[in-house]
Amino acid sequence: MTRTRVIIMGAAGRDFHNFNLCFRGNAAYDVVAFTATQIPNIEGRTYPPELAGQLYPAGIPIYPESDLVDLIRKHNADQVVFAYSDVPHESVMHKASLVLATGADFRLMGARDTMLKSSAPVVSVCAVRTGSGKSQTTRRISDILRQMDKRLVAVRHPMPYGNLVKQACQRFATYEDLDRHECTIEEREEYEPHLDRGTIVYAGVDYELILRSAEKEADVVLWDGGNNDLPFFKPDLHIVVADPHRAGHELRYHPGEANLRMADVVVINKIDTSEPEKIELVRANIRAINSKAIVIDAASPIFVDDPQAIRGAKVLVVEDGPTLTHGEMTYGAGIVAARRYGAAEIIDPRPYAVRSIAATFQKYPGTGTLLPAMGYGPQQVQDLEDTINATPCDLVIIATPIDLRRVLKINRPTQRVRYELQEIGQPTLQEVLSKAIS
Repeated sequence: MTRTRVIIMGAAGRDFHNFNLCFRGNAAYDVVAFTATQIPNIEGRTYPPELAGQLYPAGIPIYPESDLVDLIRKHNADQVVFAYSDVPHESVMHKASLVLATGADFRLMGARDTMLKSSAPVVSVCAVRTGSGKSQTTRRISDILRQMDKRLVAVRHPMPYGNLVKQACQRFATYEDLDRHECTIEEREEYEPHLDRGTIVYAGVDYELILRSAEKEADVVLWDGGNNDLPFFKPDLHIVVADPHRAGHELRYHPGEANLRMADVVVINKIDTSEPEKIELVRANIRAINSKAIVIDAASPIFVDDPQAIRGAKVLVVEDGPTLTHGEMTYGAGIVAARRYGAAEIIDPRPYAVRSIAATFQKYPGTGTLLPAMGYGPQQVQDLEDTINATPCDLVIIATPIDLRRVLKINRPTQRVRYELQEIGQPTLQEVLSKAIS
């Protein structure tokens, strides 16, 4: 039998998941390579044989996406599977055109083949764009489920930046677990808020193994989605967050639009800081493509330990990294706080950026006068610390989901900005969850 030769385009998440579910152990296919983008230090590695299975005793090499055309020709590939997220529709089709011009097929895999079925109820929280406010929505939902006396386990969308074999199935219950698994800043930002609430977190590479482990200690599995990807588990309630600060993006990005079309509930977040006409545009777009969805209005108010410390100060604002980079936001809660509480000046960190942080600004030139908290590995964490400490300012405003002071030594006074989801009027998440998980 001639095997279909496949290349999977990814970013160390959806690509591995699709392989594990649909290609591992499937003798009809020969996956000859992965390509990688978005995430530093992934290309040049190998998807290990311990995870790839018996058909791949040497594992599967991972190349930079820029090598794609050469790889198709070298291996005479039959199919290229696109398997990452937060990408404009036009960009997806440019990549499709690139592939089709070589003679290979271009493939997008849907929910039927890539969603695992759980024995426990699954509530999924996803978004139309990175940085829409999924994290605070997830925190709000976890609080409600706990009030309902449900044993809750959160499963996070993958972020396997280290040893993939060791990360096959990770369980986090304490901060010590984060240290033991050598978690990056990006991982800590997603896991720590759950741990602070007493919620067990699973993540890793092999999501069938992860799901079966989580089911053993959960009344409800909470899928904590990332990068506006589709859920890996079939949801009993699919909640999707939309962002009126980027009105219209809900119809322009892959697979965010698919999330919106699939949603049982859509949370229109940040109503407190968005322009009314943009809110109404999002609302109209929801009605146009998913009129059956329940729509919940919500705000994400900010909280600062000492707002007076900001007044009159020259401040460096540090915001969530992915939100500013491929999420394309030019401001976040830290900028809002700086302006609201009277900062004298927001210092531009770009002249003081070092090594990988400087490279991040070069790759994402639209970031502006704020600092993305990039931390995909120990060296980048050090680069972030060095950039912060080299920037001349009176105060550092930390607006990341975690307290960076736990992982960085900052030589300036600091103020942390927090934000939580608050529903406006009815319906509420409490009402929706009570009905769905009764």
